[in-house]
Amino acid sequence: MDAQTFCDRQQTIQIDGIIDDELTVAYTDVGEGEPLLLLHGIPTWSYLFHEIIGPLSEHYRVIAPDMIGYGYSDRRDRFDRSIEMQADVVERLLAKLDIPSAHFVAHDIGGGVAMIVADRSPELVRSMVLSNSVAYDSWPVDEMLALGHPRNAKMKPEEMRQLLEKSFEFGLSRPERLTDEFREGIMKPYLEPEGIVSMVRNSASLNTNHTTPLTARLSGMSQPTLLLWGVDDRWQPVSTAERLVEDMPNAKLHAIKNCSHWVPQDAPEEYGNAILEFLNTQTHANRNTRTVGTA
Repeated sequence: MDAQTFCDRQQTIQIDGIIDDELTVAYTDVGEGEPLLLLHGIPTWSYLFHEIIGPLSEHYRVIAPDMIGYGYSDRRDRFDRSIEMQADVVERLLAKLDIPSAHFVAHDIGGGVAMIVADRSPELVRSMVLSNSVAYDSWPVDEMLALGHPRNAKMKPEEMRQLLEKSFEFGLSRPERLTDEFREGIMKPYLEPEGIVSMVRNSASLNTNHTTPLTARLSGMSQPTLLLWGVDDRWQPVSTAERLVEDMPNAKLHAIKNCSHWVPQDAPEEYGNAILEFLNTQTHANRNTRTVGTA
C-alpha cells in the first residue's frame, strides 16, 4: 500500500487532558475482535506496519496511531514528545476509543512506551510483542542525538531525505525489502517543512532516563511478552532482548535471522505470523483459565 492510500484510510481523533489544548491523533482502525495496538518508533510513523495491518486485521481490531509529533498526528511546538508523554497519549486514546485493554505490538521507542504503560497501568496491557525495542540505557542512538540539535530545524527537505536514506542501510538486511514504496512512504511526512521541524523536536526528546527507572520493575511486568527481534540490528542489538527475557517473568525471545531493525518491513511474513501465533496462544490460555475457573 502506498503512503497516500494509507493516509486516506486514517482517521483523526481529538485528545484532551494532556496540554491546555486538544491534540490531534491520526490513526488506522480496521478489523474486528480483540484490540491490537501497534506502536511505531523513530524516525518512522504507523506506515511502518503497512504490510502487516491487513493480515492482522483478519483476526483482530487493529489500531495503529501516529504518535504525537510523528506522521500526521499533531506536530505543533506545544507539547513534550518524550516516551512518557507518548504513554499518556496512548492511555487517553484507548479511553477515548472505549477500549479497556489491548494487546500491544511495539517497535523501537514504541516498545519503551508499551513498557511504561504496562508498568503503571497493567490492566490496559493484555500482552506485549516488543521488536528491537529501546530499553535500559541502550538508546538514544548517535544518529538521533545528532538530529536533535535545534539548528537542524532549518534543514532542507533534501538534507532530511539524505539522512533517512542512510538509515535504510542500517535498518534493513534484505535488499529486496528496500522498495521505492517503503522508502517514499516512510519519508513522506518528514520532507515537509512542518514535518522536518517536528522530527528534530522528536529526536531532541529522546532520553534514556525514561527507561532506566523501569529496570528494577521489569520483574513485576507479568504480561505475556514476546521479544520478536531482528538479530542484525546495530542500533538495538539482540543482547537487549536476551537481557529482557532474563528480567521479565513471562517473556520469550523469537529471533529473526537476516533481519535488522525495521522488522515489520524486513521480514513482514515471519513477523506477522509470529505475532498471530503468540496471540493465538494467549487467547487459548485465557479461555482455558476461564473454563477452569467456572468448573
